[in-house]
Amino acid sequence: MNPDSFLGNLFGLTGRVAVIVGGTGELCGAIAEGLAAAGAETVLVGRDGGKAGLRLGKIAAAGGRAWFHAAEASSKKEMESLLETVLGRSGRVDIVINGAGVNSPTPFLDIPEDEFDRIVRVNFKSVFIGCQVFGGHLVGAGQGGSIINIGSMSGLLPLSRVFTYSAAKAAVHNLSRNLAREWAPHRVRVNTLVPGFFPAEQNRGILKADRVASIMGHTPMGRFGESAELVGATLLLAGERSGSFITGSEIVVDGGFHAMSI
Repeated sequence: MNPDSFLGNLFGLTGRVAVIVGGTGELCGAIAEGLAAAGAETVLVGRDGGKAGLRLGKIAAAGGRAWFHAAEASSKKEMESLLETVLGRSGRVDIVINGAGVNSPTPFLDIPEDEFDRIVRVNFKSVFIGCQVFGGHLVGAGQGGSIINIGSMSGLLPLSRVFTYSAAKAAVHNLSRNLAREWAPHRVRVNTLVPGFFPAEQNRGILKADRVASIMGHTPMGRFGESAELVGATLLLAGERSGSFITGSEIVVDGGFHAMSI
């Protein structure tokens, strides 16, 4: 057996269409590149056309197919418009990544309501809307599909300084498991990809020297993750052949952080 042929059959995404909400960001942008390299037509969804252009250029240079659609992820109307555009332009949807995110280190007793509302809206409501709009289509179309929601280590373990973000991400984990159970009979798989500590945009303001030292002391691999290291787990969950019996799972990519106690 040709190993390349075997792996291509197992993980290849040729003919598939992947919608990456948050695809203009650092982590989901790398995921978009990986999906495109595996053969998927990728749709980058976000608000920053400049960032999208840079990522689209990388994908095109590597021979992939991708395009950008500007949308507010927490608006049902805009997400419904996105779905309509994708179906009109690409004809189908197979993979959905819900990865919009924002964070804040505000101490708990000082968190204002508007900040709480914004973080919950971006981190949880956007996932809720994305699943409702695209999950509804996948269930109705009867073709199956893969929804991958971006969770967080703070959704599994209590972490200091990120109270609202942690609560929102915990809700993402719970929603994902419930939808996995609900939609399994329709062959729509819902899983959570759980990054450990990656230097993404929403974390830069929190990663002060003392915070970095604490994280490194609790990470057996002794380093931050690199965005490209999320691609392999994503391909496992995205592919109909590679992940056909995986749903309701939380795939942790964290350098051993969650496995360490003392």
